[in-house]
Amino acid sequence: MSVPETVRLLVTSGDGPQECRRAVSLVLNRLEQEAADRAIRFDAEIPDAANTGKDPSSCLVTLAGKGGAELARRWLGTVQWTCQSPFRPQHKRRNWFVGVFAVEVTDAQDAEPKTEDLKVETFRSGGPGGQHQNTTDSGVRITHLPTGVSALSTDERSQHRNRQAAYERLVAKLILRQQEAQSRNRSAQNQLHRQLERGNPARVFKGKHFNEVR
Repeated sequence: MSVPETVRLLVTSGDGPQECRRAVSLVLNRLEQEAADRAIRFDAEIPDAANTGKDPSSCLVTLAGKGGAELARRWLGTVQWTCQSPFRPQHKRRNWFVGVFAVEVTDAQDAEPKTEDLKVETFRSGGPGGQHQNTTDSGVRITHLPTGVSALSTDERSQHRNRQAAYERLVAKLILRQQEAQSRNRSAQNQLHRQLERGNPARVFKGKHFNEVR
């Protein structure tokens, strides 16, 4: 079920403070908009523990479609956000950093589940479709049986496309689980954050409206 022209990025604040996590959210919003402008499908997978409306410390982004690799290259490296802290107004620090890293092909391949470990279910989708809405079982949910991780898609009218999208989201969740496991080593996280601060930023944004200055 490998999908061509699919690029995955890990967006992470390392062990940075709350301001860096807010920067992760801002990067995701900007990246999603740039993907939409280029008709590239954008999916963002955050850790289950972060699904509470709070800014995530990390996220696995999947870009699918022509131009996805080119867009990904524009973000690779350190992203700098220069802004007064929205949480600590008296704090002297003004520069916050986020890292954007390409997920290696081997990492993605390692996370790809075996076909026999997948349970695929279809259901009637309430998505777009006009008079055809709810007339076919176009929605797809795929569950990875060994871990219980599941993903679904109802975005497309076609069951085939929803199956592809659900599979991509499942792989993204499994990759994120891998990355989380690796990052539990605290010293590795500290080293990552120091690396982010030292790096020459690939893109620089300023102010609460996240305006690009470089």
